[in-house]
Amino acid sequence: MTYKIPLFDLNYGKQEEDAVKQVLRSKWISMGKKTAAFECAFARHLGVRHVVAVSSGTAALHLAMLVLGIKEGDEVVVPSLTFVATVNAVRFVGATPVFADVASFEDFSIDPNDIKKKLTSKTKAIVVMHYGGFACEMDKMMAIAEEHNLSIIEDAAHSPCSEYKGRRLGTIANIGCFSFFSNKNLSCAEGGSLATNNSKYARMARLLRSHGMTTLSYERAKGHATRYEVLELGFNYRIDDIRGALALVQLGKLEYDTSKREELREIYIKELENTESIIIPYRHHPYRSSNYIFPVLLKDSDEQKRDRIRHMLAAAGVQTSVHYPAVHRFNIYKEFTDFLPKTEYVADNEITLPLFSGLRKKDIEYIAHTIKDIT
Repeated sequence: MTYKIPLFDLNYGKQEEDAVKQVLRSKWISMGKKTAAFECAFARHLGVRHVVAVSSGTAALHLAMLVLGIKEGDEVVVPSLTFVATVNAVRFVGATPVFADVASFEDFSIDPNDIKKKLTSKTKAIVVMHYGGFACEMDKMMAIAEEHNLSIIEDAAHSPCSEYKGRRLGTIANIGCFSFFSNKNLSCAEGGSLATNNSKYARMARLLRSHGMTTLSYERAKGHATRYEVLELGFNYRIDDIRGALALVQLGKLEYDTSKREELREIYIKELENTESIIIPYRHHPYRSSNYIFPVLLKDSDEQKRDRIRHMLAAAGVQTSVHYPAVHRFNIYKEFTDFLPKTEYVADNEITLPLFSGLRKKDIEYIAHTIKDIT
């Protein structure tokens, strides 16, 4: 189906084409200089000591679990209103996910008060996901972690330019994990990274992303090393220089992209703020956000009504999505399930509206007018 207004549009052009050509002509296309350059540039952007680029945000989450020593028998408190990879990473290491509810219908982040209720003697870590690029209450999260001697992983997949009290998201807790999937603000089709100020964690992540080997193919090919040892049971989680080059170009566009999204969010709010049928989450959020998505929540609704409204928007040429189905409801997680009333309402009644830097003011006006007519 072709939409008049798509949910998302890729922010790619000649710069990305030229960057890929440069890598192809260099005749080194796997992980090498471009990947290293991106790691350094993204570390500067974040204001963090170490960035380890990997093949996906999921790989970053898995490595975070491993370097923090999360293992079978441990419990990790997680959100349910997230992409399933956030929780899958806990199961990858044999640990048990413990689901916590969202804070409110205005704040879809994991609730620090519910986290405290879910802690046990087996709890080893908390995963917070900065929904839509809006910061969780990190002071409260860090206080809980300090009191109970827990690690925190920031799932910052939505948040490459987001902040909390002057600090970039993904740099506040033990480890931050980013995604560069095709629909993200900073995209290289597939890819991700792990960010940390802890040198030990960074060294271990670098080792594990490439089979636990002590030297890389690039170093051996260039004659910098001829032998290697295998120190850990690692993975093939490397990213290649084609995607490293794309990520470098995208990073250069990130500030402009974020500023445009901020402007577009304000237009949305102006057009929708008096619509009685919806709640605009994070309406008064005090910190800068990447504005990865623009979610709205239907009032006095249910899943059937939400789906009817989405179908009517589609008929009007507006593509929408849902962020997210509740992970604890999936068959694979029913044995770990809990009743999360706010999460379940949000999962059944949230609609994600189009948002990308190329969206026009008249597009938002059309979307808002359509929503007012059908809700």
